[in-house]
Amino acid sequence: MDIGIIGAGGIGSYYGGLLARAGNTVKLVARGPHLEAINARGLEVRTPDGSFVTHPAAAPDPSIVAQCETVIVSVKSYSLAEVAPGVATAASNGATILPLLNGVDVADRLASFGVARESIVGGLVAASVFRTAPGVVERRSPFDRVVIGEFDRPTSDRVQRLVATFAEAGATSSVSPDISFDLWRKFAFIVPMNVVCGLTRGPMGPVIASERGRKLIADSLHELAEVARATGVPLGAEEEEKICRELMALGAGMRPSFLADLERGGPTELDLLVGNVSRLGGEYGVPTPVHDVATAAFAIATGEP
Repeated sequence: MDIGIIGAGGIGSYYGGLLARAGNTVKLVARGPHLEAINARGLEVRTPDGSFVTHPAAAPDPSIVAQCETVIVSVKSYSLAEVAPGVATAASNGATILPLLNGVDVADRLASFGVARESIVGGLVAASVFRTAPGVVERRSPFDRVVIGEFDRPTSDRVQRLVATFAEAGATSSVSPDISFDLWRKFAFIVPMNVVCGLTRGPMGPVIASERGRKLIADSLHELAEVARATGVPLGAEEEEKICRELMALGAGMRPSFLADLERGGPTELDLLVGNVSRLGGEYGVPTPVHDVATAAFAIATGEP
């Protein structure tokens, strides 16, 4: 498969490396020292099971992916508007667009920037991956999982092919019969972490150890679940309780990438994550006081609108 990747950070570079090693034609849109390192000595991928080097094509101009069969979008949400013209061009040429971002409305955002809605499939990743040096990415989690599905239509051949391609590359991949639910489910796990770690400016451990911290996690999750249900996503009480248990079981040193962005002074994915709960709550008439306060605090801290 001819695969383009816009956003050669941790996730984009990691899966780009896997897919290239498996024999796919991979083209990365990258910049700066990372681009220079890939072109000079290849892309090194490190995992708990070992490491390898591949040599995908890499360039700073999105035109490199214009004729690809599939384009994976793995930039931070605040870069979507910047990369959208290149994504739209690929889509107009017949590419399937697979965003691998954390939000629940990325497809709608891409469509608002001119990307053909019918070209977009939903996707999510469960893995802890970091770009540790120019030309080097490392998966630190013992697992990596990709889930792909169509929005509001039966599973298609294109989704089946993508899932098979990821599986052949060594990733754990599966078809989602309800990708909107799966995206909200992941969203409900990530956002409370961002809220509590962002407000305390620290890892999960002290929050989980505190009664007030545990209540803040539960309150954030409940607000989000109420918003999900208001939008028509059946994130029920049983699933909410399961997610809460998973959050409470996180390692003490767990620090979401949102916290790292805050500590650097922004930009952050505030609008896609915590701020989106507050915005959707307003649209659907669901009170979200925890997310309203967190959104205001984070925006003030980083100077974001």
